[in-house]
Amino acid sequence: MASVVIAGVGSYAPQRVVTNAELSRTVDTTDEWIVSRSGIRERRIAAADEACSDLAIKAAGAALADAGVTAAEIDLLIIATVTADSPLPSTACLVQHRLGIPAHATCFDIVAACSGFLYAMEIAYGQLLTNRYKRALIIGAEKLSAVTDWTDRTTCVLFGDAAGAAVLHKVDTPNVGILGSDLGADGEFADNLYVKAGGSRAPASAESVGARDHFIRMNGREVFKSAVRVMETVAREMMEQHHLTADHISLVIPHQANIRIIEALAGNLKIPMDKFYVNLDRFGNTSSASIPLALDEARRAGRVKPGDLTLLVAFGAGLTYGATLIRW
Repeated sequence: MASVVIAGVGSYAPQRVVTNAELSRTVDTTDEWIVSRSGIRERRIAAADEACSDLAIKAAGAALADAGVTAAEIDLLIIATVTADSPLPSTACLVQHRLGIPAHATCFDIVAACSGFLYAMEIAYGQLLTNRYKRALIIGAEKLSAVTDWTDRTTCVLFGDAAGAAVLHKVDTPNVGILGSDLGADGEFADNLYVKAGGSRAPASAESVGARDHFIRMNGREVFKSAVRVMETVAREMMEQHHLTADHISLVIPHQANIRIIEALAGNLKIPMDKFYVNLDRFGNTSSASIPLALDEARRAGRVKPGDLTLLVAFGAGLTYGATLIRW
């Protein structure tokens, strides 16, 4: 009857703040237009010499300190990202070396877009229960500014850069920590949110660069509909599996993509908005960093207390989606 608990969390956001007013000087948009459609007022943008691994290392350091452990005690490292430093090696190997995680540790990246942190948590959860590993460090890190078309007003207003991390380990106490997860994917909707070039189907070329095919493209209307549907489905399944009602949930931490998506989810689940933690107004959509960044803020703000039930719920390109239930 062992459990896997979150021993520590941490996050990092770059120093540069880009407001809606600043964006309105370079693309045809306004603060009112952005806020009314997304709820976003500003976002953080990494410096030119800051890569995904740099963001990940800072978040990881904060999580390790919060957990009271050293990098030398980590034997499983998973990084969720769609903006790796390079196609190879994995960003996890770069972070492992710089943090001082032992060479015998298992280190790898996963790509599940905005659901990536929940996917990483589920993988770490399963591996820790096998007793093969003692402590896992999971990180969601993104430099989305590197794949954002700053001339496209439909996408450039949405994304930001950040990283969030958590340290997990097993305890011999039942019914605490990660109580369960429900993950899924539906490739039928892959064309609604994608980067066209840069992979084996469309390798980088002068033509692909000229066509701006290395930037995020999105069908916003379809993404909205899919997001509300799949997040509601997995959130309900988590609650039903554990015989919970909305009253039992102390806090919901959703993927921070769009305030209207979050409001629709809250209405469908009949969970009051004051139980949802929202920080997208200050950070925008940071993909896999979104949930751990919000979780770190929520804990520091006193929104997470022992015995509380917290529901994490996400969707992302793929289409990927998931929900995780945690008792603190």
